[in-house]
Amino acid sequence: MAEHKPGSMDITVQEQTYAGFIKFTVRFCIFLAFLAVFLAVFAT
Repeated sequence: MAEHKPGSMDITVQEQTYAGFIKFTVRFCIFLAFLAVFLAVFAT
């Protein structure tokens, strides 16, 4: 069995995926805040 060396794994793809998820989440929350403001102002 191969010897495991902590910190030697390439995690570039995981970091990019996480960054994309965070970016999507932030943008979606901002969109929801604007939608709530829009509905509060223009709802009848």
